[in-house]
Amino acid sequence: MQPLQTNKIIRGGLIATTVMTIVMLMAPLMGMPKMLIGNMLAHFMHIPVIYGWVAHFMIGTFIAGSYLTYFAPRLRLNRVLKGTLYSLIPFIIAQTVIMPMMGAGFFSANTGAPALMVMGSLIGHLVYGAVLGLTVDAQPVKNAVLA
Repeated sequence: MQPLQTNKIIRGGLIATTVMTIVMLMAPLMGMPKMLIGNMLAHFMHIPVIYGWVAHFMIGTFIAGSYLTYFAPRLRLNRVLKGTLYSLIPFIIAQTVIMPMMGAGFFSANTGAPALMVMGSLIGHLVYGAVLGLTVDAQPVKNAVLA
């Protein structure tokens, strides 16, 4: 992988994860349950909370890498739409694999407000994808739709 590509991945992953995290931390102000992903990861991995948050940002950066390397170059859509569409993949994985693994159940069924948790997760992931699409700017595709 080229250094420029690596820089895009790291920058895009960190920016998108930061914006997603801000939105999720503000969730209670919008009537949603608390979504402290770093705390959840720390509890699950039996590590200090700060490392749970570091893990959250590392995951966001890894996801940015798979977006920029495999997903973005193959779609003929504008950057925001491409990133937003991609964000549905980590959302589905989070709700069908990660949340059950952490004890929250399939589509957050074991939480106090499953529908709100799923909605909050979806909003967070959509924001992540839109920001990721804006920040990494994958190679343009000739004759791109909506570009």
